[in-house]
Amino acid sequence: MLMLFLTVAMVHLIALMSPGPDFFFVSQTAASRSRKEAMMGVIGITLGVLVWAAVALMGLHLILQKMAWLHQVITVGGGLYLCWMGWQLLKSARAKKQSGDETPVELPARGRTFMRGLLTNLSNPKAVIYFGSVFSMFVGDSVSGGERLGIFLLIVVETLAWFSLVALVFALPKMRRGYQRLAKWIDGVAGVVFAGFGIALIMNR
Repeated sequence: MLMLFLTVAMVHLIALMSPGPDFFFVSQTAASRSRKEAMMGVIGITLGVLVWAAVALMGLHLILQKMAWLHQVITVGGGLYLCWMGWQLLKSARAKKQSGDETPVELPARGRTFMRGLLTNLSNPKAVIYFGSVFSMFVGDSVSGGERLGIFLLIVVETLAWFSLVALVFALPKMRRGYQRLAKWIDGVAGVVFAGFGIALIMNR
């Protein structure tokens, strides 16, 4: 049992550390706004992972095998949302370039940041692949109910801890000052990255 938990913890940590939409969303929010704002996004992402983990424990791989079209729908929908996020960041970069970096940026409601974090995670088809294949390997029929619950809690806590660390690091004064100097470029690059993720998902579905 201990070996199972250690293996799942290591695999999930590697998955979390792989740069993706969740990481870029948290880091950009922390650097451009505040740690508290980023933490609302982290809670949203964690809730998304909670949903994926729960579905995986109930047999996500079996659902995808019987409903192949569902994966296509999730992929296209997720790709479109990531493209929209990229477009919003590119508009922000253009606005900063036209008005100057000294123009104060209006902070959105934290509830909106929470929803963006949740949707960023739920719209990421990488999560479907990960929880529907890699993660599902560790929750076969031989895994007891208690072990499943333990794995579920482990995944949720590990996700919250990792992205909280990302938010803390990118909200440091030095990181924020660096962002303020390069805001339009960082937003532009982040916008291209998000749009690139979305287009790649749609083209390779």
